[in-house]
Amino acid sequence: MDFRLMGIDHPLLNTFYHILDDDHHESNNKNKSEQARSYVRDAKAMATTPADVKEYPNAYVFVVDMPGLKSGDIKVQVEEKNVLVVNGERKREEENGVKYVRMERKVGKFMRKFVLPENANLENIKAVCQDGVLSVTVEKLPPPEPKKPKTIEVQIA
Repeated sequence: MDFRLMGIDHPLLNTFYHILDDDHHESNNKNKSEQARSYVRDAKAMATTPADVKEYPNAYVFVVDMPGLKSGDIKVQVEEKNVLVVNGERKREEENGVKYVRMERKVGKFMRKFVLPENANLENIKAVCQDGVLSVTVEKLPPPEPKKPKTIEVQIA
């Protein structure tokens, strides 16, 4: 059943339909399968990474929980000119002779993407990680100066 015919248009559904449509090409199956796994892994990481976005008069601040990650394990980038991407990965420490009785702490990929507003100053971004909380500050551009009316001199004909 194609939900697109019923007016349901979701990026995740579009991706899966795209994968299924190209599934008959044997040479691309491995590549498409890897793309699908990567997409699902990124979607899961984005859904499980909590974040707050604050707007101040002169800046936007993105606060992202990144428990157990050191600042060197976190990557902050700007993609596609206006998308702020925060990601990192926490791996479970391997210990010899240790058997886990319960494993509840999150391991794996942390990721969030934020579309930055037009007045974000992409040249002035700062990131600080303290106690597993990452704060990314994006300064705002100053507002444009209002246009002054242009006076045109009237000439005598």
